[in-house]
This record gives sequence, structure tokens and C-alpha cells, in this order.
Amino acid sequence: MNQITPRSDIMSKIEIIPQTAPFSEAQRSWLNGFLAGALGLDGSMPLSAAQNGAVLGPAGDGDDGEAPWHDQTMPIAERMKLAEGRPMRRRMMAAMAQQDCGQCGYNCSDYSDALADRSESRLNLCVPGGKETARMLKALHEELDKAPAAAKPAAATPATVSVVVSAPGRSRDNPVEATFLSRRLLNKPGSEKETWHVEFDLGESGLDYVVGDSFGIFANNDLGLVDQIIALLGASHMTEVNGKPLRQCLLEDVSLSPAPDSLFELISFITGGATREKARRLAQGEDPDGDAATLDVMAVLQKFSGVRPHPEAFVEALEPLQPRLYSISSSHNATPGKLSLTVDCVRYVIGKRKRLGLASTFLAERINPGDKLRVYVQKAHGFALPADPKTPIVMVGPGTGIAPFRAFLLDRKATGAPGKNWLFFGHQRSDCDFFYADELSAMKTAGLLTRLSLAWSRDGDKKFYVQDRMREVGREVWTWLADGAHLYICGDAKRMAKDVERALVDIVAQFGARSTDEAVSFVADLKKKGRFQLDVY
Repeated sequence: MNQITPRSDIMSKIEIIPQTAPFSEAQRSWLNGFLAGALGLDGSMPLSAAQNGAVLGPAGDGDDGEAPWHDQTMPIAERMKLAEGRPMRRRMMAAMAQQDCGQCGYNCSDYSDALADRSESRLNLCVPGGKETARMLKALHEELDKAPAAAKPAAATPATVSVVVSAPGRSRDNPVEATFLSRRLLNKPGSEKETWHVEFDLGESGLDYVVGDSFGIFANNDLGLVDQIIALLGASHMTEVNGKPLRQCLLEDVSLSPAPDSLFELISFITGGATREKARRLAQGEDPDGDAATLDVMAVLQKFSGVRPHPEAFVEALEPLQPRLYSISSSHNATPGKLSLTVDCVRYVIGKRKRLGLASTFLAERINPGDKLRVYVQKAHGFALPADPKTPIVMVGPGTGIAPFRAFLLDRKATGAPGKNWLFFGHQRSDCDFFYADELSAMKTAGLLTRLSLAWSRDGDKKFYVQDRMREVGREVWTWLADGAHLYICGDAKRMAKDVERALVDIVAQFGARSTDEAVSFVADLKKKGRFQLDVY
């Protein structure tokens, strides 16, 4: 958003920075003017409901508040179909990945509201939604621009306007520095996976957190990849772009995967003939050669090998590098000032080239003990321990989905919570993929972990998953639910979470003596009451 020059008569009435803030009178006056201009409190644009502290609801647009498209397993075309005829903010919500993961700094509903009321201009914040969400939001935004201007809300009238600015380390827009401490491999020899337990020191950052929260990390790109891209550009790594060397800019500032539409647009502008047409079609979301899904930034430069954009134009065509969020696997109550994550390392091959997950390989190999990195704590959206420590909990977390449940158990131990705890954990092989086996065994021996149910998908002839184990002990699961237990799922959104929920419906129907429809309603009611919570990705 462009800065707007404040009007002096308005500025004298607006106080955003409080008198108690640690600024001189001149600094406070300048900040008040800058923020008032940027937020539109100078009369040039209306204050949005979100900025004024209001909860965004139906907003008088006739919306019924229902969001049947809010399902992470539903393809975007189906979600958009369900949202037809709804207000623009709801159609924008349908375009998103529907996980309320917090990576955008909002939840899905609030992000779409912010885009629709123009308090947020970034269309590419939905990390799980990726390119298809960004394209749909761009199309909807263009439609919004063409629509007749709606009546503007009345400007804020109070003499003093309070604006909530996120504290340091509490949002992606205001990160702080933490210190990387260590990593250790959780898999044993023979595993097909590479999963790390990673620890950080938060002491100097002043950050704390509660279990259920997530940790945002700003990772750097791989230096080898950056240097290959610079070579393909035919540029020097010292070429200045945006006030810094090209190599540093590519390392720290821009995403190198996947290739954005704007890069194809740039190539179409500086080429001609068949090359231009191919780039133009790719920019419009078409797939002329059947390889669009595999094109990261380097692959695009290889595909259009005769094209060498100017480094400055090239960087401007790329998307900003987004932070990555991970479920926290430690408890501040158990280890104050320390934080841990459980991270699957992503490596795969396309053609003959190895591709690397950005943050996972950064944590696995590109950062060293003692190094600083930018981080923030993302507050959980409805994923937390029960308020009553006596409430029993059932946790379903295969693979790295165990992360928040390790945190839950450590927290309940540290606080002396008397509630019963049941963990369902699964992975491929029991002998090499049993994360935190010694810890969990000790918790079980001590009575903290009331039940531990395991499922190994590759140990036998037939694949066996956590939802299969749940069905085997369905009567006991129903008994825990009947006794008021809260149930949690963490892990894969597309398949596992849906399969576990389906198993839960079957258990309620069979052992709760309900019809399928009644069982579905029962599970839906658990969600509404906060007794069934998900942390999925």
C-alpha cells in the first residue's frame, strides 16, 4: 500500500502511538502521521473493520455464514462451484486451501475478508493453496476492480483510534531472531524417510508460546541452486539488485519454486514467435508441453535457455520468499526458553535433477548450531489442550503429526494435569520409524501416557494405518468420548485426516448405537464444541 501524506488537521486528533511508547515527541508525531496515512485514517480511505478491532461477520451482504467449501480435501473447482452467487469475500475464501493453517498470517475467512475490503493487497500468501489459489484470487480481484464502487463506510470519528500492532515475533510481518541449537535424526538405518528433531534457543528473542501453536521460520534458499540460476542468467553474483548483490537477493528474498506466472509473462515480453506464445500460454495457466507442474524457476530458465532476462527484471518477476510453519513439539512450561520441531526432510528427483524442500533442508543441512534465523510464533486457531486439565484427550498423529502431541504430553507432565492421555501413532516401520520411542515408553511407565496404540504400514503384507487401529479398539474410543474426551488429529490433510474422521464416524455409529447420519451429526457437534480439533497440512 502506498504511503498517503497525512492532513495536519486530522493528525492533531489521531493518536496511534501511545504517550507511554519509548519515542521522542517528534518520533511519535511522525509515526502517528505515517501510520494514519498508511491505514487511511487521514480521510483518504476508510478504516476497515479489522483495523478498527471489529469481528468480521456477514458484513450486511446477506451471507448466511455457512461455508460448505471449507474442506481441504475438495478440489478448487468444486469449492468455487459451491460459492457461486455468494459475496466476493466468500468466493475468495473458497479459493483458498481451507486448512486455517495460519501460514498467511490469518485464517482462511479473515484473509478473504481482508482481500475483499482491500486492507490486504498480497494475493499469494496462501502457501498450501499455491499457484491455483493465487490465480483464482487474481481473477476475483480483477472482477472486484471492475465492479461498481460500493458505498464507503463512514470514516472513523473518535478523537483517538486504537490500532493493534503485532508484538515482535508474533506475526510473519514482525519476526525476531532465535538461535539454532541442534538437530538429531529420528529415523534409524533402513528407513525410507529423513526426519529431524530440531531445537532452538528463544532466550534472546523473548518469545514464549503455548502448546498447539506453530513456529514460523524464514529459511534461505540453497546456495548451489542460486549459483546455477545466476549462471543461467549469464550474470555476476555481485550485480546489484534492490540495493544488494544478486546472490544475496536470490538467497534471502525471493522464492525459487514454483515458477510464478509473472516469470512467464516476463519471458513473453522479451521474446517472440513460438517461444513467446508458449510463455504466454504458461502465464495463463495452460500447459502446452505437459510439464508445467514441474517448472520451478531454474527449470524455466532451462526450458527457455535462449532467454536471459535482466537480473533486476528477473527478480521483480519472482514471488517473495514465504516463511514456513511447523507444529511445535515442545512445551514452554517444561523447557522455558527452548523450542523444538519435528521436521520431515523433503528431497525428490524430477528428470535428473534433485529438488529440495526449502525450510526442511535448510534445517537439516544449511544452518549450523549458534546461527541466528528469523522466526515468529503463530497463534493456533482452535487447536489447544482442554481448559480443564482433568479432561481426557485422544491424540491421532502419525509421522510428524506426533509433534504437537509430544508437546501436549510434556505440558501435561509439567503442569501436573491429571487427565488421561491416549496417543495413536503410526509410520512405515516399527524398527526404524518409531519417533521418540524411549520418551513415550517412559511416559507410559510413569502413567502419564495412559494408552499408546501403534500402527505400522510396511511391517506386514497388508498396509495398516492409525484409522485401522482406531477401528480395532473402537469400543474403548467410544467410551473415552462418552466420558468427555477431546479428540485431536495432526498430519496430512488430504487423506489421513479424512480417513480418521471417517473411522470416527463408523465408531460412533457402531458403538454409540446411531445411524450413519446421526453419527456424522455427532462428530460435527464435537467440532462445534471444540472437542474435535485438527492441525492439518
